[in-house]
Amino acid sequence: MSSSKSGAAVPEITKWHSKDGEFRRQVSSFRSLVEADPNAEFPAEAGRYHLYISYACPWAHRTLIVRKLKGLDSLIGLSVVHYLMGPNGWEFSSPDDVPGATLDDVNGAKYVREVYFKAEPEYSARFTVPILWDKKKQTIVNNESSEIIRMFNSAFDELLAPEYRGITFYPEELRPQIDEINEWIYDTVNNGVYKSGFATTQSAYEKNCTALFQSLERIEEILSKNEFLLGKRLTEADLRLFTTILRFDPVYHGHFKCNLKQIATGYPNMLRWTREIYQLPGIKETVNMEHIKKHYYMSHTQINPTQVVPLSNGPDLSEPVVKPATRPY
Repeated sequence: MSSSKSGAAVPEITKWHSKDGEFRRQVSSFRSLVEADPNAEFPAEAGRYHLYISYACPWAHRTLIVRKLKGLDSLIGLSVVHYLMGPNGWEFSSPDDVPGATLDDVNGAKYVREVYFKAEPEYSARFTVPILWDKKKQTIVNNESSEIIRMFNSAFDELLAPEYRGITFYPEELRPQIDEINEWIYDTVNNGVYKSGFATTQSAYEKNCTALFQSLERIEEILSKNEFLLGKRLTEADLRLFTTILRFDPVYHGHFKCNLKQIATGYPNMLRWTREIYQLPGIKETVNMEHIKKHYYMSHTQINPTQVVPLSNGPDLSEPVVKPATRPY
């Protein structure tokens, strides 16, 4: 433990900046893949895999969305942690105590860290979500969200109901463009809000906040011409960005000091795009704004020592928009 300026104890688990004041995200440790091949190390099978997520975490939210849009609910189980990250990290909780949360009915863990130690007793990095767990081999397959959504995108297709087979958010003809746009959006927007919010020097904050808003202007320009980031088709690039923009006004604008503009008032095309994705069948039920706000404002006591949670949920994403005539994916 260390102490904040207010004198309150700050758990080591929430000290994410480096000595130079910059936030540097940990590289994921488990990088195996579930494959359609029955002879693979981790073959696609119904009921074999389990997903651990937080509703609050934008990285975990990506995996929840693709699980839903691909119709994987009945094939891949789900556990949801408590919104509050304390000194021991993510914790499981009864939904009676914390609506939306679950107990861990797969491994019986109280904390996510126990799942990591079960997979690797000498594990020494951060205990992050999402986690894709293999119930047969009793280990973590993967804890990198970008790779989990790729697995969900195609590996289980042979097991899906007919209406979900062949749906792809990573179409072959768009892969170079998706990879290119993912790269700069990840660095300056998805991770950029964290590099701004967790900076502990003025120079680190200003550098990253400036880069963030330069990219938001670039995205706004793209969406002034396109329905989605790469045209009329919803892709992985949109889903990866959506979970950050959804949180922008209620969390990142104030809590992370990303306050040059708001999505609601400064980016009309991005707001339209956010509403359109939010209103797609299945998306709304993956969003839990109570978990989102309470996690950030109550867990990051080094930023918000009072743990007071603001009232606003950001713009009303249910406001009608002109939707595509057919499903955009």
